[in-house]
Amino acid sequence: PTGVPRTSRNTMLRTRAVQRGVMRAIARAATRTPTQRTYITPAYNLAKRIMPKISPTEEAALNSGTICFDRDLFSGDPTTKSLLARYKISLSAEEQSFIDNETHVLCEMLDNNQIDEDQNLPPAVWKFIREKKFMGLVIPKAYGGLGFSGHGHAKIVQKIAGRNGAAAVSVMVPNSLGPGELLYHHGTPEQKDHYLPRLAHGIDIPCFGLTGAASGSDAASMRDEGVVCMQDGVLGMRVNFSKRYITLAPVATCVGLAFRLRDPEKLLTAGKEGITVALLPTEANQFAPNGLPGFKTGPRHNPLGAAFMNGTVVGNDVFIPMACVIGGEKQTGFGWKMLMECLGEGRGISLPAGGVAQAKMALLGVGGYARVRKQFKVPIASMEGVQEKLANIGTLTYQVVAMTDLFGAILADKEKPPVVSAIMKLLCTEKGRTCVNEAMDVAGGAGISKGPANFLASAYTAVPIAITVEGANALTRSMMIYGQGLTRSHPHLLKLVQAIQHGDDMPTFNHELTNIIKHAFTNLGRSVTRGISVQIQPKGNDVAAYYEANLSRLSANFAFCADVGLTMGGGIKTAEFISGRYADILSNLYMGYACLWFYERNKHVKGLDKVLDAAMADVCKNTQEAFFGLFANFPIPLMGPVMRVCTFPRGREYHNTTDKLRRQVSNLVTTPTEVRALLTEGCFVSKDPQDRINQIVRAMPLACQADEYLAACRKEKRQPTDAEQAVINQAEELRELIIQVDVFDTLAGKNHRGEDMKATWSVEPFQGSKEQAAH
Repeated sequence: PTGVPRTSRNTMLRTRAVQRGVMRAIARAATRTPTQRTYITPAYNLAKRIMPKISPTEEAALNSGTICFDRDLFSGDPTTKSLLARYKISLSAEEQSFIDNETHVLCEMLDNNQIDEDQNLPPAVWKFIREKKFMGLVIPKAYGGLGFSGHGHAKIVQKIAGRNGAAAVSVMVPNSLGPGELLYHHGTPEQKDHYLPRLAHGIDIPCFGLTGAASGSDAASMRDEGVVCMQDGVLGMRVNFSKRYITLAPVATCVGLAFRLRDPEKLLTAGKEGITVALLPTEANQFAPNGLPGFKTGPRHNPLGAAFMNGTVVGNDVFIPMACVIGGEKQTGFGWKMLMECLGEGRGISLPAGGVAQAKMALLGVGGYARVRKQFKVPIASMEGVQEKLANIGTLTYQVVAMTDLFGAILADKEKPPVVSAIMKLLCTEKGRTCVNEAMDVAGGAGISKGPANFLASAYTAVPIAITVEGANALTRSMMIYGQGLTRSHPHLLKLVQAIQHGDDMPTFNHELTNIIKHAFTNLGRSVTRGISVQIQPKGNDVAAYYEANLSRLSANFAFCADVGLTMGGGIKTAEFISGRYADILSNLYMGYACLWFYERNKHVKGLDKVLDAAMADVCKNTQEAFFGLFANFPIPLMGPVMRVCTFPRGREYHNTTDKLRRQVSNLVTTPTEVRALLTEGCFVSKDPQDRINQIVRAMPLACQADEYLAACRKEKRQPTDAEQAVINQAEELRELIIQVDVFDTLAGKNHRGEDMKATWSVEPFQGSKEQAAH
């Protein structure tokens, strides 16, 4: 192309020549009989040049966790029926009791505004969290923990996060990113017996040090380094490290630390060099009898004014005994795989739970507020501009609730899926952010005036934190979801790449390449036939069946286009625009099937089909747009148009939700309906009558009833009865309370009317007004 430097043009031409050569060789081989099909050496060598290379850290990530429904999506033939047959979820009696009792008591103790001002949880709250085993939710009962499921963990965090983010973070970290899970799965018996009971009972507060200044999302490139050595007859490591953004670090008593280990003197008798994970006590114990001089936790960061503990972990020339390595000497060098397995589950629980809490609280609080608040003599929930916002909140809340429940069911099936976990983190935090933004628009001045009555401001301020941590969303979308998902979840690609990478394994290469070609043509056929069948599939009264057919079509489209994308070879790893669009498609397909799965489990709820319709229209439209972005920007000439003709021959077929459906969804979430009850299930509502959410929850049904009475009186041209007037008066009384916002005589202890605000200068009066009047 003109304007491209000569070296770049030459590179592009060589790459395209290689790709054309591979496609010609594949096409020739595909026409041969099985006995003839050898994929001659030149084609094999070309494939070696363009197929992605797998680094040791990537291989560790690919070998960690499990594959679940993501394999079905890459196969091109997933079904809701298979999801329903395999995945079921419910809370145990113990989990439900803990949510209803201990968790409710904790939430009642939390004064969101005061915590923000103090920048810390009150001592009584810290004590309650620790003594009631909130830090040991998932630690097995044998070690003194509660032994709850991932689903139970998520529901507990959701309830707390709806009340106060700092408390939720203080609970979620020990149960997801803390070293507890690493200890349980990889620790030595001595480490488990010592630490797990202390962690379960809150005696030890854990944190995990992974991120450094030079290695944020690229954690595998960490500079923190240890060298194996002997000190006073003890085998250990001399380590220097500097970690930041470490949640709970300022109050931690044991720190999980990841660092790169070298063994230049060959002192290791087990394990190997590489990323290693150790558990460092802040005080001397049996694993570090002399303590760890040079090791320090803190000071604090200030993450946008959020009150949770976050700070640094640093060490200068620290001797760490080998007994501190999680799993002992034999686990040195295996830290990256351990971390990937831990994150594969935790990333899909804790931060998504926070996003779901934000969405639910927006729906509960602002959905009720919009029905109570009146402008121009009508509830603002009746105004179409507001209904658009409320319908979006309702739709997105349905989507994140569905995804969370399905993910909990997947975990209950003993799966640890890193790809789906990354999808969960991305979508739930992004949709939680959107819900909070929409809620702020509806709340208006009540949303921006901070104080005890404001239930949105803290969540609004803290939203970017969840977007950033545990893999920034921008990189989760553009690199992790599809980059890892393609190689890991595609039914044939990983074996083909391994055949290339592990040597001249021509038989496996031939077999898997044949399978990929068959896979591509199978899903091409599905794309065409299903694309035709959806044209004659009426929506009618069976919304679920209609969208099942359309998702089936889109899944086949995705699987076919994913196979076409393999022509980019290793280039897909760095083509983040393209990878991000593939990730959008994959993520929306998972969300779509989660919505159908959730609906089938709750279709007895009156009106839920309307919310499903809106949620699935959003899924199909967004999936379509990601496809068309892929078609328009695919880097290999003609491939984009070919994919478009094969998958969307009629052009764009999916559209935004209709205004009528938006109005219906808005009404469902702003009136006392079964839908509103389902989507706000588990939200904390204080028993304090002065609490703003308590007032809204009490006022909303009264306001609806009062408006019905007033409408009947106007229609019948009569005065309200005494009973009706009592309801109207009660609704008006609560309405007057709810529309008030907090005011303060001073802020930050400073008098805004001080002497420094008095003018110390003067100005002469203007003399020209009379003259102007005369003229």
